[in-house]
Formats: sequence, C-alpha cells, structure tokens
Amino acid sequence: MKKQIRLGVIGGGDFSAYHLNGIENSPNAVAVAMADLDRERALEKAKMYGIPEDSVYTDYHDLLARDDIDAVTIPLPDQFHKEATVAALRAGKHVLCEKPMALDLDECKEMIKVAKETGKQLMVGQLGRYTPAFVQAKKMIDDGVIGELFMIESEYAHDYSEIGGNGTSWRITPEREPIIGGGCHAVDLIRMIAGNPEEVFGYANNKCLTTWPIHDCTMAVMKLPNGVIGKVMTSTGCKRNYTMRTVAYGTKGTIIFDNKTPTISLFKGHFTDDPDFDGYKQRELEVKLPVVLNDHNFGGEVQDFCRCILENEPVPTTGVEGASTVAVCLAIVESFKTGEKVKPDYNF
Repeated sequence: MKKQIRLGVIGGGDFSAYHLNGIENSPNAVAVAMADLDRERALEKAKMYGIPEDSVYTDYHDLLARDDIDAVTIPLPDQFHKEATVAALRAGKHVLCEKPMALDLDECKEMIKVAKETGKQLMVGQLGRYTPAFVQAKKMIDDGVIGELFMIESEYAHDYSEIGGNGTSWRITPEREPIIGGGCHAVDLIRMIAGNPEEVFGYANNKCLTTWPIHDCTMAVMKLPNGVIGKVMTSTGCKRNYTMRTVAYGTKGTIIFDNKTPTISLFKGHFTDDPDFDGYKQRELEVKLPVVLNDHNFGGEVQDFCRCILENEPVPTTGVEGASTVAVCLAIVESFKTGEKVKPDYNF
C-alpha cells in the first residue's frame, strides 16, 4: 500500500514556505514539484526543500500534466483559488486549497461541483482547526467543562500596514474585505465550536488603512444554534501584536485562549469545596493550562489531508465547510453595506 502522497505545490509566495515545511515534516507526504509565475522565486523555494530544478514550472498546468503527482496544495492569492482548484481536480488531482476557499459563493459552488464530478478530495485549509489551543478549547467546551455555552467571541487582529507593499498587493482589492480574507479564521473557529450562524449583523469602518478600497475594521454579531450569541472583530489596521484572542462563556465557567499564548485561561464558578475559597475567590481564580504553540500548523493539516486520501476517508474541512465559512463572511459584508440583518446562504 502506498505510504506517501506525492504533492505539487502551486504558488511560490511567502505562504508556500508553510506548505513546504509542513510537507517536509509529514511522514505521509512528499513534495515533488512546484509552480509559480516567478521562476526564480520558485527555484529558491525548491532548492530549500529538495525539489529538483526540472520539477519547477512557471505554468501550473505543466505540473498538473504529470502522472506522478497525486495531489496539490494551493497557497495562491485568494482571487486565483477557484481557477487553480478546478484545473487540478479536472486533471485528476486531490486538492488542499488555502483559505478563504474563494471570494464569491458562485466560485465556491463550482469548486464543490467539480470535486463531486471528478470524485477527488477537496479540502479547504482552515488552519485554525489545527491550532492546539483551539482544538483543546473545543474539547473542553464539548466535555462540559464550562457548562452550557451561551456566548463566544473571537477576533482577527493583524496589522496589514506593512504587508500591503506599494499598493499593488493582492490584498488591496475591493472584493477582498478583511472579514473574508483574514477574519474568516475567526468566523470558522466560531463555526467549529458553536455551529453555523443563523443570522448576522455587522458594522465596518476604514480609519487606519485609508488608501485601501476596503474596510479595515469589521464588527459582527451572530445568532448561533441553541440560542448562543457570537461576535467577531476583524481589524487589519490595528496597532498591536497579531492575535486571534477568543473567549467562550459558559454557564459554569469561561475559557480565554488564543493562537499566540502557551496557556489557556480557565475560570469557573466553582473549583473546590474548601471553605477558605468562597464564591467570589473562586470566580477570581485563574487556572492556566499549558498548550503547545503552533499557530500555523500546516503539518497537521497536510498529514490529515494525505491520511484521508490514503485511507479513502472524507477530509474534515470539505468544500462545503469552506464555502459555509465564506457564506457567513459574505453575509456580514452584505449586512454592513445594507444595514440589515442577513441570513447566510448555505445552499451549495
């Protein structure tokens, strides 16, 4: 039985290093080729990760034509996800596509449709589902550690002012609202923990990156299943460290966690029957639980992807999962543009 999936990497930008490093450290994966319009950039990455020079392409269709490639990963700018994904699926390759799945629901639907038609696996790279703190927090919530969940809030705070470059960056386009491009991480985390939002309402402004044609701050409130309230803040102009700080409030306790801190904070209404700890003291008690730091765990993600291919199992973050997160983000955009509450469209 085959022990490794042979992967091609389509896209040689900065994020491809996460893909290549994750593949290199995954026992069930091996990178055999890569493609990028900038051949020198691709050659530099290929050399770092042991990919032969004759397996570097400027046209990814040449990579897809190879019979010795089982699957591809796609760390391309968001605007090109659909085109490359559809081409790869039709070439008979399984696909691990970066988040967000696409910037438009019609593109998401086409990607899902082609995956069904070809019978190939389509996985969307929602890295938050592999962040150790997020995985542990979800388990604690599912195990009832904080009682019944009644509210969850998350944020994507990431200063893009030095990332945008000279104004030609693929991030600076009207269709790539930050709630879709970056905030989708926080939206997906809330979906992972509490389910699909039934209704959303959002506000947005543009006070920091004023030359960009998009809103650099978005606040969204969500109606979640079982009466749970959700909130997501996205800021790409804030002056602070990058974080996805998240707070889950339950009837018996609260969990505070993020992707950049080696501990999860747990508060509870009741820890002990010790008479020296009255109710107030117990609520003030913060228990810090250690957790492994790995906020870009592509290694875990690609291992899961390859395992599912090898064992013929469905991938965990299917096209429908990826599209559902995009649907919520697009509903938030519609809300802050219209001033109305919006129900996400989950019809894929």
